[in-house]
Amino acid sequence: MGRSVALTETREERTLFLPLTLRPMTFEEFVRLFGEDDDVELVDGMVVQRVAARDIHEDLQGWLLLIMRGYVSAKGLGIVRGSRTAVKITEHRGRLPDIVFVRKENAHIVQEDGIFGTPDLVVEIWSPGDRLSDMLAKEADYKSIGVLEIWFVDQQRRQVRVLRKGKEGYEERVMKRGVLRSEVVEGFWVKVEWLFKKPLPNELETLQRLLGVRKLF
Repeated sequence: MGRSVALTETREERTLFLPLTLRPMTFEEFVRLFGEDDDVELVDGMVVQRVAARDIHEDLQGWLLLIMRGYVSAKGLGIVRGSRTAVKITEHRGRLPDIVFVRKENAHIVQEDGIFGTPDLVVEIWSPGDRLSDMLAKEADYKSIGVLEIWFVDQQRRQVRVLRKGKEGYEERVMKRGVLRSEVVEGFWVKVEWLFKKPLPNELETLQRLLGVRKLF
């Protein structure tokens, strides 16, 4: 199968890559044809260019990824990946969460080309200009595969919307302050206020605090 043809959607400021065969692209084809340098997702068989992230988004994503990855590694809890790892939703649909966590007992779902199964935690970071429709579509996708915990970090409203899967569906909590504790990343927590500080808290000092140690080096 050849590389896709690009079309530009001016209104939505996105690029659609249409398969040359004019049929829906499968997730397996998607991860084979598009790599870490392609900031795209698979939506209903179409490869969609994501809107370029702003610095405020990149700074927070990098900060949270670093401390979560460091914490999970130190505790031996599982695997943390950033926004270049595709998560399979359906045969013709795949997402690239800003941060994804998979418990060590589920590590088999993390493969070289992507994640073929249900992550335990997904984090999405809103930036100014992100569309509500896109975030709602992401939420529906993550719920459809049964992600246990979903964080939507809204930088404009300075709040975190937390969704947790229960016996009767998803429970929702919106936090503007206080301590946000993950129920799937054992012992991991952050203060909501940290996520919106300028500059963000020092990564090493934050990780030391979470691990309860004085010095890491």
